[in-house]
Amino acid sequence: MSDIIHLLPDSVANQIAAGEVIQRPASVVKELVENALDAGADSIQVNIKDAGRTLIQVIDNGKGMSETDARMAFERHATSKIKEANDLFALTTMGFRGEALASIAAVAHVELKTKRTEDELGTVIEIAGSNVEKQEPIACSNGTIFSIKNLFFNVPARRKFLKTNATEFNHIINEFNRIAIIYPQISFTLTHNDDEIYNLPEGSLRQRIVNIFGKNINPQLLTIDTETSLLKISGFVGKPETARKQMHNQYFFVNGRYMRHPYFHKAVMKAFDRMLAPETSPSYFICFDIDPANIDVNIHPTKTEIKFENEQAIWSILMASVREALGKFNVVPGLDFDQEGATEMPVLSTDTSIKMPDTGFNTDYNPFNEDSEKIPSSRSGNYSSGSSHHKKEHFDWEKLYEGFENESVVDKENDFIQTEMILESNTSTSSSNIAVDTNNSNDILQFKGRYLLTSIKSGMMLIDQHRAHTRILFDQYLRNIKDNKILSQKSLFPDLIELSTEDSLIMEELIPEFDSIGFDIDCFTKNTYRINGAPAVLDGKNCNSIIEEMIAGHKDKTISGKDAFHEKIALSLAKTAAINYGKRLSIEEARNLIDMLFACENHNFSPDGKPIINILSDDEIQARF
Repeated sequence: MSDIIHLLPDSVANQIAAGEVIQRPASVVKELVENALDAGADSIQVNIKDAGRTLIQVIDNGKGMSETDARMAFERHATSKIKEANDLFALTTMGFRGEALASIAAVAHVELKTKRTEDELGTVIEIAGSNVEKQEPIACSNGTIFSIKNLFFNVPARRKFLKTNATEFNHIINEFNRIAIIYPQISFTLTHNDDEIYNLPEGSLRQRIVNIFGKNINPQLLTIDTETSLLKISGFVGKPETARKQMHNQYFFVNGRYMRHPYFHKAVMKAFDRMLAPETSPSYFICFDIDPANIDVNIHPTKTEIKFENEQAIWSILMASVREALGKFNVVPGLDFDQEGATEMPVLSTDTSIKMPDTGFNTDYNPFNEDSEKIPSSRSGNYSSGSSHHKKEHFDWEKLYEGFENESVVDKENDFIQTEMILESNTSTSSSNIAVDTNNSNDILQFKGRYLLTSIKSGMMLIDQHRAHTRILFDQYLRNIKDNKILSQKSLFPDLIELSTEDSLIMEELIPEFDSIGFDIDCFTKNTYRINGAPAVLDGKNCNSIIEEMIAGHKDKTISGKDAFHEKIALSLAKTAAINYGKRLSIEEARNLIDMLFACENHNFSPDGKPIINILSDDEIQARF
């Protein structure tokens, strides 16, 4: 029997390796831009065509490569960063394993033009599917130009599973931002199909964040700056009131490298303890500067997961740093002595005589004597300058309770229950356990402006009025959307909403969907959109939060497909238009709300899965007594 184990050809091995390193066009952008950073470039330009399917070009003004280095760079595990295993724990550069270029060349057409400053001519290399097709001298500028064409041309299965151009380019923007944020001293440009998406000049970290995410984020940033013997933590964290339900703008960086770290995310959330609304998460841009010997970046193919030697200590330092930033934000502002009209404070000199203040009191004053007068003090004349006699005003406290017994506890005309808790015994019978007799007003009570209480055959039923109304409106809006019956209301003064570049690209894709449900949105200026009209059900309410929520859901892939979009927008509209907690309902309003709730197909749960109805049985009530 012949042997069955054999070595894979290099081309096949490179394609397999490419499956780990090069997952999509965004992976190519990440690897090439990191190489440009390692080459010492201070200006990097990224050009994209068709979301990376047709072309990915990265141009830098770094130190370039020699003819030999340019050829060796495409060999597997060829690197200038490490020579032995111990070098892995002293890394200060981005790429080091020498897999990226070999993997890219295995699944694309690659053209490399590079030249060093000291060389008269540069080198051009063309590779297709790991096969070198051309290498010759060429006249070119200093630095390096990588052009990646026809990605996955020889792996059709991988190319077929790429998402839409909008989705793939969104991934490219994510990778681009992760690098551009942490290197504000380097200028970056990004173009897509000849349209300039980003033009980021050199600046500070705050300026870079503002240039990427828009000027509205600037007042939201709180500075973090902590230095210990273990590490240095710097960056910014968002104010509590700007937290959102979707995880957005959350970045950890260690030694100039982006990373994901759920454990450190919990430290940030712990620092915001009791400051955030339920199910919301703050934004943050936090940088760690630490000795490379204390971390291991070689535990993941994309190097986005990093292991720390002293994670618990760093967790505590991070939480304390974020809390300190939040504490400074909450400190009462100090006095501004430079402002006009500030209080003048006398300056003491050696000739100034210090005089003790005069104090006075009446030793004969009796607070329990109604006829007692505040007579002049024995030490300092009159007790007060306005008058010399003050008698205690008599008040009959018994008058406070006059007529109290005659007042009705329940005012049936204004609202049917306003007390904290009124439970009337009722012997009403119903045809079934949850059948509600709404004809008898005494069967419907409102508790704290939040719950509706009514008696049923088996006990007492509690209904969350906000969730009940949300369920009713959700079913109604969803039917109207599917039947194209949503009415639009034009605005006399259109609202403007400013988005980040990443969100603007998603907005362009979602505008037709917004238009189909009653919105009238158009582009006003770059990254700014004008809301000319909105669904009439909003009745003049601010719809910016709904638009931002839909964009965030689309970005986080929680909304995929037209039906999911319609359900999400119907839920957002329903939550916005539903009655709020604390709303006083008349008996008729409460009766109608309950009738419409039980007419819904699913009246037990809200559209987002929260319970609407809770029943206390007779046995449970009796057990409390």
